[in-house]
Amino acid sequence: MKRLRSFVRDVCLAFALAAAAHAAAEEVTAELSPQPPKLAFKSHYLVDFNTSRVLAARAADVQLPPASLTKLMTAYVVFDALQRGRIRLDDRTRVSEKAWRMGGTRMFIEVNTEVGIEDLLRGLLIQSGNDAAVALAEHVSGSVDGFVEEMNAAAAALGMKSSVFRNPHGLPARGHLTTARDLAVLARAIIDEFPDFYALYAEREFSYNGIAQNNRNALLWRDPSVDGLKTGYTSAAGYCIVTSAQRDGMRLIAVVLGAETPRSRNEGAAKLLEYGFANFETHKLYSAGQEIDLARVWGGELEYAGLGLAEDIYVTIPRGSYAKLAASMDVLAQLAAPLVRGTPVGEVEISFAGAPLVKSPLVVLTNVMDGGVWARMRDELQQLWE
Repeated sequence: MKRLRSFVRDVCLAFALAAAAHAAAEEVTAELSPQPPKLAFKSHYLVDFNTSRVLAARAADVQLPPASLTKLMTAYVVFDALQRGRIRLDDRTRVSEKAWRMGGTRMFIEVNTEVGIEDLLRGLLIQSGNDAAVALAEHVSGSVDGFVEEMNAAAAALGMKSSVFRNPHGLPARGHLTTARDLAVLARAIIDEFPDFYALYAEREFSYNGIAQNNRNALLWRDPSVDGLKTGYTSAAGYCIVTSAQRDGMRLIAVVLGAETPRSRNEGAAKLLEYGFANFETHKLYSAGQEIDLARVWGGELEYAGLGLAEDIYVTIPRGSYAKLAASMDVLAQLAAPLVRGTPVGEVEISFAGAPLVKSPLVVLTNVMDGGVWARMRDELQQLWE
């Protein structure tokens, strides 16, 4: 393919890369990455929110029972129903006997009473109420079975390839399984798609029916940078947690499955977060819509068009290694009108220590209409002299 130019620039602090969160590579060369902590859980996973760069992992794709981490998917489906207008926060729903009879952790709703959806959400997220999970499922989908179908459809749409849900609460059920990697994908989607609802995960206490209960995520008290998400326990699943923290604009998601005690679960998740923040840094190198170059357009009403990226781009690298980043840009040799905004015309590649890290399409930032006969004649004459 003919090129107008191909050049390499040192990335400086003014360079702007969330990226294509999906475009960022999961690994920087191993010898440059600090070694993660050794943890004795069935599975654990640490990932950067913006770049999807995996910073630590063990048995991340092994299917395991998720216990009350199931309620992350329950919440996702409810959040989606609220956002689409299928239900409203100020709706009230009558508590069925099925919901009232749920065992395990509860918010203590009473049969045949009406409860607000906002209260049920807090009962689900803060108190981990199994009764709240069933009541919400019945309100959204008309039945628990119908809601479970929606849970699995949402999991498939998010790319959670190793997850199967059998109920909305997480009590043991044959084939009710997920993975640490899938749970991180789900947590990221909740934070990204529903930021207003995500704030509920940081609330430390909720009272309902005269009963006050603390949020079961003890890291909310231990680390001020932690703002979610959820814990879980069954004898089959062990002690589990999916949590997230943000420091200086860098957000990490940590997953621990199958810990032997709540203390080891909490300490393990804290170690993962501390490892990530201490040893890595995330930088935004380019913003969506930011003009990073100009290109000659032949036969157009405009002689030049601004070029940039359709998405923000972030990179996660070992702390203190920013100078090892470099960027190169390739642009098509001949750009001819008409051009539609967003049309790919080249590529930006970010490398780290000489190894490719991120590639993203370079796009036209504005529409360029055909300039007509005179513009074409002008440009044809100019090309003859070049």
